[in-house]
Formats: sequence, structure tokens, C-alpha cells
Amino acid sequence: MKILITGGAGYIGSELVNYFINDHEVVVLDNLMYDPTSLLRYTSHPNFTFIKGDVRNTKLLEVLMLDSDIIIPLAALVGFPLCDEDPRAAVEINYEVNQWIADNKRPDQRVVYPCTNSGYGTSDDGTVRTEESPLNPVSLYGRTKVDAEEAFRNAENCVTFRLATVYGPSTRMRTDLLVNNFVLRTLRDRVLVLYECEFMRNYVHIFDVCKAFKFVLDNWETCKGETYNVGNDALNMNKLQLAQTIQRILPLEIIRAEFTTDPDTRDYIVSSDKIYKKGFNCDYNLDDGIRQLLKAYAIIESPWYANY
Repeated sequence: MKILITGGAGYIGSELVNYFINDHEVVVLDNLMYDPTSLLRYTSHPNFTFIKGDVRNTKLLEVLMLDSDIIIPLAALVGFPLCDEDPRAAVEINYEVNQWIADNKRPDQRVVYPCTNSGYGTSDDGTVRTEESPLNPVSLYGRTKVDAEEAFRNAENCVTFRLATVYGPSTRMRTDLLVNNFVLRTLRDRVLVLYECEFMRNYVHIFDVCKAFKFVLDNWETCKGETYNVGNDALNMNKLQLAQTIQRILPLEIIRAEFTTDPDTRDYIVSSDKIYKKGFNCDYNLDDGIRQLLKAYAIIESPWYANY
């Protein structure tokens, strides 16, 4: 089968290609906004094609979609700081392009679209969020992703994910993600200052995210037409618990900032039981990811790779 991945040079996409390249033809469309080298390892593979371009160029997108069997729309302005910096581009890339894909795809084409747990917003009552829970995004980023999810939920032959906060090494590294950021700051400063350390979040290793994409495509008839939370249910934890996990591996002083607020107000507990019941499971725990990140940061000379 032929797989089109938009935004395939990014944090998730540059690793996801590896999960399909040996069994499928993979075409990546990306404008190389960040790291132009993240896909170099695939250039010798006969199944790999790279197209440099803007996903908003629907004429180009239409041509690439024509002979694609599977579409994985990863192209996005990711995170609330980047979206707030250019709101118009955020709406165009995160929502409008995906609405166009949903409206123009063939009924037989499969789409796996990754939304985000950010759609759940905040939870004051500690209720565990499932796929049936109401969505309440607290940022422009969250709203655009939720709107795009709805476009694909209303289209035929699609699966949508709500990804937990992803962590772990990638050839297009991101150090603004919470686990990746905490580990880097611990290495650099040996001190973490925590704001609103009781805020809960769910986490998932990047390789488990890639595994989830492959899982639903390998089990399409039983998975299609549904939305799935994709996270590690053992990793619903607050910021203090995350810092303490890192502290077990690295020397770290934890300081609680009692009178300062965090601009990131996301706070939720999420269950991925629905996809687990389909047969999916996570392979990586938090300790695995932390130790992998330590190896990655020993290699990266200038490790501040962020989406802002």
C-alpha cells in the first residue's frame, strides 16, 4: 500500500516512517520548517519519497492523494505558544487543510488522524476522561485539533487518536514536551522549579504512538470509524510525581513554586482502555524513556529543539 504522511519530517513523523517503510511505499510531504535532516536515514530506501511543500497547497496535496491508499495527516503547528504566535496559520494548517482532506478523500482511502488529549482541557473533579467525555480545549491549538478531529469523525473510513503527552527520543527532537523538557533541565541545572505541581497529565512513549498507528492499520476492519485515546494508563501522574520519577535516576532538587501559576492549564486523567480492549498495549515505561533521553542528550550538541 502507498502511505502519504503530511508533516512526516516532524517529531512523530520522522520515527513513524520507520514503522512502515519496509512493507509499504511511503511519501512524506513537509515544508522542513524545523530539522531538514530528520529523514536522511531513509533516502537510500527504495520505498521512500520526499516532497518538499506546504500542506496548504491543495493542488499539490490533491495530486499526492490521488494514488495514496492511506493518509496520515501529521502536519500541524503544534503547541499553544506556536499557535498563539500565528493564529491564522494555526487555523489554516491545523483545521482547514484537514477539513479539505476529509471532504476530498476517496471513500476507500484510510485516514488515521492524531488529535490530542489537550482537547479535554481541565478537570476540576478528577473524573477519568474517556472517548465519551466532553471536550473542552483551553487553547487555540486544542480547538483547531478538536475541529479537525470532528472533520474526520464525520468522514468515511477514518480513525482518530487523542494522543497523550508524547516523550522519548526522535531524529527530530522536541525538548518543549514535558518529560523531554524535565529531563533536559535536570541534566543542565540539577534543579526543577514546579508550577502548580498537582496538575495531572497522561504520557506515552513515541515508539508506542508509532505502534498504535501500525496497530489500527493492521486491524482496520475492527478499528475503523472510531476515536481512541492513546496513552499509557500507568502514566497518569502529576508534575511532582514526574519529577520524582526522574529524581530516582538523576540527582535532582525539586522546588515547588507555591504562588506562581502555570500558563499551561491542562489538567486531566485519561483512560486508553478502549484501544487496549482491541488488543493494543504499550511497550515502554517512563524509566525506559528517561534513560533513552539521557543517551540522546549526550549526543545532541545543542539540545534546545522546541516548537516555538
